[in-house]
Amino acid sequence: MDTKNCFHCGVEIDEKSIVNFDEKDFCCTGCKNVYEIFSQNDLTCYYDFQSAPGATPQDIQGKYDFLDNTEIVSKLLEFDEDKTTIVSLYIPHIHCSSCIWILENLQKLQEGIIISQVNFPEKKVRITFNKEYVTLKRIVNLLSSIGYEPYISLENFDTGKKEIDRSLIYKLGVAFFCFGNIMLLSFPEYFEVEEFWINQYRGFFRWLIFVLALPSFIYSASDYYKSAYKSIRSGILNIDIPIALGIIVMFVRSTIDIIMDYGQGFFDSLTGLVFFMLLGKLFQQKTYSFLSFERDYKSYFPIAVTKINNGKEEQVQVYDIEKGDRLLIRNQELIPVDGILISPKTSIDYSFVTGEEVPIEKVSGDKVFAGGKQLGTIIEMEVLFSVSQSYLTQLWSNDVFQKKIEQKHKTITDKVSHYFTPILLLLSVVVLIFWLFIDTYQAFNVFTAVLIVACPCALALTAPFTLGNVLRIMGRKKMYLKNAIVIEQLAKVDAIVFDKTGTITTNKKTSITYEGEPLNDFELKLLKNTLRGSNHPLSRRLYDYLPDFEVIHPLDFEEIIGKGINASFTEGKVKLGSSDYLAHFSENTHKKTKVHVEIKGVYKGSFVFNNQYRKGLEELFESLSKKYELTVLSGDNDGERKILEKMLPASTRLVFNQKPEQKLEYIEKLQAEGKNVMMVGDGLNDAGALAQSNVGIAISENVNVFSPACDGIMDASQFSKIDYYMKFSKNAMKTIYMSFGLSLLYNIVGLSFAITGNLSPLVAAIIMPLSSITVVSFVTIMTNIYSKIK
Repeated sequence: MDTKNCFHCGVEIDEKSIVNFDEKDFCCTGCKNVYEIFSQNDLTCYYDFQSAPGATPQDIQGKYDFLDNTEIVSKLLEFDEDKTTIVSLYIPHIHCSSCIWILENLQKLQEGIIISQVNFPEKKVRITFNKEYVTLKRIVNLLSSIGYEPYISLENFDTGKKEIDRSLIYKLGVAFFCFGNIMLLSFPEYFEVEEFWINQYRGFFRWLIFVLALPSFIYSASDYYKSAYKSIRSGILNIDIPIALGIIVMFVRSTIDIIMDYGQGFFDSLTGLVFFMLLGKLFQQKTYSFLSFERDYKSYFPIAVTKINNGKEEQVQVYDIEKGDRLLIRNQELIPVDGILISPKTSIDYSFVTGEEVPIEKVSGDKVFAGGKQLGTIIEMEVLFSVSQSYLTQLWSNDVFQKKIEQKHKTITDKVSHYFTPILLLLSVVVLIFWLFIDTYQAFNVFTAVLIVACPCALALTAPFTLGNVLRIMGRKKMYLKNAIVIEQLAKVDAIVFDKTGTITTNKKTSITYEGEPLNDFELKLLKNTLRGSNHPLSRRLYDYLPDFEVIHPLDFEEIIGKGINASFTEGKVKLGSSDYLAHFSENTHKKTKVHVEIKGVYKGSFVFNNQYRKGLEELFESLSKKYELTVLSGDNDGERKILEKMLPASTRLVFNQKPEQKLEYIEKLQAEGKNVMMVGDGLNDAGALAQSNVGIAISENVNVFSPACDGIMDASQFSKIDYYMKFSKNAMKTIYMSFGLSLLYNIVGLSFAITGNLSPLVAAIIMPLSSITVVSFVTIMTNIYSKIK
């Protein structure tokens, strides 16, 4: 009699308990209800990705009543401001593409859920919802009702500890125990010792070996069977299918050998195969963990924040901030950590977190969240928690700011893996049939060796390990890239656009002179406190240039990007910026970079900046001009055109008087001509252009101007090394192609030995993880060699 399986979860159904609905069989009412929910909400595509992907929903009545407690809920939330709330939940059942699809469509199941994003490797779903329409408890109950019950531990949230999955270690330990003992018991067979007592107990030892092989075959290799089974059910051939098939063939053949007294079989090879494959998997897992640690928890961002220490301002790295510190946040600066607002009032833009650009008003005593951007007058806040580097990385990698770019290296890997498995299965069957006519005993050896030695694990590891190592090396050299795809994009760049002020000029060495009506101490004090709230490169230079005065807070503060600042004090108004911004006076013919000043409605004069260009600028442009189309875009007038024409190669385009929107349009124009454009800017006036470009690099010079739209953040001290980074990215892609070739060469050589019967399954099992180690070692060595080429 044919068995029936549940349409939703795949469990075998007892005839007495079948639940029929919509001409489909279900194991229980719960699975039927989940299917009904999906049907009513037009979400039955869930079953197209993989057959029977669901889990049986559990009865959780009353289990999550503690989520009615607002104090407990506040500990679980990642962000809670106005109508937007964000929570990340750990979902142990996430296992396939169907899970990802349904969990990223929760907004169709529940009103109030805005968006949900799945982090598949960590089995987490990040849900953004409107708390006016839905509560966290309702969301958790919904997830549980469709078979995705989250694991919530308040202890984990309080301490930051996570349960460690040690199942691979346990399976490896069992495999090693079985392999070691079977090898020991097999020595008499290896040496064909003919001795009375050995011959007397030969049968007993063979069955003992069989028993010792069972834990390795059933438990240690179980992940390969599960993966192969799910792959076959979904109609997709993954690489675990030939591995699982090889293990099963070896076990069946070895068992027949013992029963028929042909010999002890291949149990030594079988357990050795499982052990070495698990060892290779552990090696891969540990290497990935290392790369992840390097990325998330080192001093990843070279941005600083202003800390107030005993009334004095000092710049500190974001990871040095501690609970209780007092921070000063200027206009357009990112709030790097949760805290309490001390200043009377402010506006916070949380679009980096929520995607909503509507500023939220805050007053003294309100909580402000990390990821918000300060708008308007300067504020002070007290830190509640130390900075989470992983949170900033997550914010930077938010899908809102991802660019739609081709992922070529992934396509290559996917194509090779997609065609490799069916070709390998076909080849192994042909080889088996061929050898059956020659030597039945050897035929199964060859069949198994072919299945094992041709595993393209090394091929699949090539791109992620190469790019992961390059990310790590670049981070150490103070070029911090958002993700590995940026490296590929860097390698494709053929046009580079530089901002001028704060990018090719330095903030630290500038000669400033004043032209106009002399300013008294009172006016200088107003000017100094106006500049205190701005992050513009010219503002920071002028702020450092002016003498120190008593701190007074403006009543009102407005900074118009690319134009200037307007601030109101009890004593009067201060306006400063470009000549266009202060339009009631006529600019003279003397063209230089200037900041004009107006106090209490009266034009006073201007501060003239004799820009100091960055060290190594001429050599850098000379080197880049041989390979790239170069442009300098500036919001300033063309007063320094002649200086730049002398300094830079003749092929460099110089474009002046560009507003932020015009810079963006210039990038679009280059892209329309088929160029792959890299924009290098200061992250403030250039945010739009950085976002539009194929690769946007923000220069950081000891200020907390953080643009999630950029693809990389470069420490200003490394500006002269841009050509080095470009070469390194191209060599990284070259390394990937070389390692692809190495992997394919290994497979060709290995297959030639296996097909001719010159490679045993055990040797193949040892070679397989060694090939992965070889490829990882190769890409590590090559990337390290290339990193030393200037």
